[in-house]
Amino acid sequence: MNDKFLNLLGMARKSGKLSLGHDAAISSIVKNKAKLCIISFEGSDRLKKEMAHACSFEGKNIPVLITKYETLTLSKAIGSKAAVMTVDDEGFAKTLQTRYNEDI
Repeated sequence: MNDKFLNLLGMARKSGKLSLGHDAAISSIVKNKAKLCIISFEGSDRLKKEMAHACSFEGKNIPVLITKYETLTLSKAIGSKAAVMTVDDEGFAKTLQTRYNEDI
């Protein structure tokens, strides 16, 4: 894995700063822990709409990043299968957004 974004995502996972999967991500958003929502490009339109709505509901302004990565690639980076996740740390969230934009 030679991608800065994916490497950093793996570090966030090891640091316990990710909420993996639909239910955990929604819970993180509701509890105001989420700082960034990451979705695989393979995620369904329903999933993308639901997460975007949750991230903007009741004045929340949580960025949603629909990546260029397939679920398998994200899963390898984090060591667990998930098409959607939230980053629950401000520092990791900002750096991940920067790294992603650099890699595009």
